[in-house]
Amino acid sequence: MSSASFDFTPLLPAGLPPPAARWSGRVKYDFTGGNNDADRLPLDGLIAAADAVLRREGRTLATYGLNSGPQGYRALREFLVAKLKADAGIACVADDILITSGSLQALDLVNGTLLERGDTVIIEQDCYQGSINRLIRLGVTPVGVPLDRNGMRVDALSTALDDLKRKGILAKYIYTIPTVQNPTGTILPVERRQEMLRLSAAHGVPIFEDDCYCDLIWSGERPPALYAMSERGGVIHIGSFSKSIAPALRVGYIVAPWDVMSHMLALKTDAGSGALEQMVLAEYCAAHFSKHVPMLRRGLRSKLETLMESLNEHFGTAAEFDDPKGGIFLWVKLPDGVDTMKLYHPALAAGVAINPGPEWSVNKD
Repeated sequence: MSSASFDFTPLLPAGLPPPAARWSGRVKYDFTGGNNDADRLPLDGLIAAADAVLRREGRTLATYGLNSGPQGYRALREFLVAKLKADAGIACVADDILITSGSLQALDLVNGTLLERGDTVIIEQDCYQGSINRLIRLGVTPVGVPLDRNGMRVDALSTALDDLKRKGILAKYIYTIPTVQNPTGTILPVERRQEMLRLSAAHGVPIFEDDCYCDLIWSGERPPALYAMSERGGVIHIGSFSKSIAPALRVGYIVAPWDVMSHMLALKTDAGSGALEQMVLAEYCAAHFSKHVPMLRRGLRSKLETLMESLNEHFGTAAEFDDPKGGIFLWVKLPDGVDTMKLYHPALAAGVAINPGPEWSVNKD
């Protein structure tokens, strides 16, 4: 019996997202997704790293690459220990880190550990689409906090926490992308980080810190991570190699206290994230990461400047945007009354793929 002769529709549960369209190829100018610069992928270095590590440790792939245990390849976790200390001020050990299949699995593990249907979380008003959509599908209520040119407004965060307290609601976490926020490209100053931590402690609400874009700050200098600044351990930190090396490698990580990490590990039932990818990354990054990332930043910055110049030339004052402080995105505001959802298909027909703004907003406007 062919699959076309059987009707699966009555079996589909309520609440599924709309069905995906069939793949029809990439458009010429694709501004969607977390794609990196293909011309700056360190292919030769990754090839050499793969050759070296496979010759040395390739036989460990016969056992799912779990010789380092279920938290991931130890050499990669040790690299992260040193990197996080040097870059973000995070003092941790390898056993505080869990390697994941990209930051999306990290999101799912944190949500699976902390959330259940009917819960409430606090999130940036304009935020990463993947985070918002996951909350909606889980039946969790996201409370949006507005941003300005310095990231999440902590005065508005305080108001949101107070409002929830009056209603007898305890938010499960405060989700933030403080270092190169997606999509606005802002960086939360140290003073706001301190106030966010104070509010977190006062209300008993942990912080979920998404640091996936922190390697792509144009200046190369960043504030300490919220995880590093916390004195009470109420922060879960996630990151990724997708933006700094290559998205298709699908390698991310979580840094968290063991009392919550142990529950995430119990939920991670995939028999381990890709071992070969972890081995190659560890081999490559130990020798080349610090040289590769500045080159990548320069290339991305050059492309951003070209994009901003083109918007100024063709849209003039109709397109408003701030120069982001890093990252791979540009948040463009069009005049009131312009529905970017209606722009999507005409743009796609012209060979340009964009992310409509409402898809990246808690209020969908």
